Amino acid sequence: MFACPVCDKKVPEWFMSDHLDHECAGMEPGDSSAGPAHAPAKRAAGMSSPNTQRKRASFLSSKPTKSHSSTSSKHENMDMRSEMPQTASQSSSNPVFQAGSAVSSSTDLEAERRRHNLRLPLAERLRPLTLDQFVGQHKLIGPQGILRALIESDQIPSMIFWSSPGIGKTTLARIIARKSSYAFKELSAVTQNLPDVKKVIDEAGNLLRLTGKRTILFLDEIHRFNKAQQDVFLPYLERGQIILIGATTENPSFRLNSALLSRCRVFQLEPLSADEIATIASHAYQLKREDAGHAAANLDPGIAAYISSVSNGDARAAINIVDLAMNSLPKSGALDLDCIRQALQRTHVVYGVEEHFDLISALHKSVRGSDDNAALYWLGRMLQGGDDPVYIARRLVRMASEDIGLADSSALPLAISTLHACQAIGMPECDTILAHCTVYLARAPKSVESYKAFKRVKAVVSAEHPWPVPLHLRNAPTRLMKELGYAEGYKYNPDYDEPVDQEYLPEQIKNYNFFKDS
Repeated sequence: MFACPVCDKKVPEWFMSDHLDHECAGMEPGDSSAGPAHAPAKRAAGMSSPNTQRKRASFLSSKPTKSHSSTSSKHENMDMRSEMPQTASQSSSNPVFQAGSAVSSSTDLEAERRRHNLRLPLAERLRPLTLDQFVGQHKLIGPQGILRALIESDQIPSMIFWSSPGIGKTTLARIIARKSSYAFKELSAVTQNLPDVKKVIDEAGNLLRLTGKRTILFLDEIHRFNKAQQDVFLPYLERGQIILIGATTENPSFRLNSALLSRCRVFQLEPLSADEIATIASHAYQLKREDAGHAAANLDPGIAAYISSVSNGDARAAINIVDLAMNSLPKSGALDLDCIRQALQRTHVVYGVEEHFDLISALHKSVRGSDDNAALYWLGRMLQGGDDPVYIARRLVRMASEDIGLADSSALPLAISTLHACQAIGMPECDTILAHCTVYLARAPKSVESYKAFKRVKAVVSAEHPWPVPLHLRNAPTRLMKELGYAEGYKYNPDYDEPVDQEYLPEQIKNYNFFKDS
């Protein structure tokens, strides 16, 4: 709700233009008690006091000025119709007001509000408003959840919500805003920059000094700010000037700086289960039927299960699938799996940075475990997700040495050939070459003898003194070096028929055996 600049009445944002053109002409300035259907009877249609007319004319003719807050300024500039007088044809087609009328019926107003809501995305219309309506995250917001306890006690700490897309990070932040006593500002690191953030922080400081009321700043996609930019929050979090709620789809350990993480509690939102996605899809289906004027009905369990299986735990994706499928139905048609498949038309799998590392880990461990079936599956997932085939081939080269090693020395040349092939021909032709190499490595005998021995070598080199090379092993290209004893006593092995007894390690570690755990 926003205050009318002419009569000070509180009206919805979407209704402001019609209110300025028709309704406030029939009200005294400052009369905010009268609703759209209760304009004073003493005002005839189209009549207003001279003072009101002058004030309204001044408002409509003046240039827009900066408002007292960034939020209200943004909303006021979204619809410029309030600065343009309606023509007769426009007035006659207005569904709420007729030309020359200063009042409207509550029924027409409700119908206009409903038409406005229908223009919103289905996911936005289904967004929960309370914790009880929220689907999922029972460990956090269930009856015994720590986040529910913090929200209900109005003790909101600075925190980071981390999850894949479509889990409910933004929704949860808005529920916190509705339920708490704090002011709330919402920004996105995608569209806003540091000056926007500093402006909100300054406004929060003024509000805190004047009223003692603190501000929650919700920053979506917080990882889009680099680690240097994230430092802007630190002093204000220290002083308690703002409460920061950040939302990210990336691992905070890698994308957020440690100083910010030490001041915020990280909550990892769990992926939505198949049943939870099915519940959300069913709600979307029921709302679409209601919009079409059809009787209430539940979504077929088979269809709900299929939507769950292809949504990858993304509630927004499930809602959009239902929305597109229902919009494409003929009036007398029924929703079935074919409609869902046509609406889906999925060409790739959901794939992010975090999942990239999870999948390559799964591929490596499947090869190490000699499960060729699972290894092929994870390879397919990576290629379908758009991963670089050269990166996968490089990892296969590593597997050939680390996991197969001495058990099958031909594995390494095959992996290197695979790498060269991927560099030469690329996708999609190199997919079968990657599959060939993956299956070979998975089925090959395994030996980690050289891999483990070298790990022990690295541990000793890092922990102990760099012992000097024994003199008999040193090179002696000059006379001086020979005089100093370099290469003296060295036994050239090809000159001996029997095994040569000679020490090759420094004296201090000559008893070390890197091929044994001891």
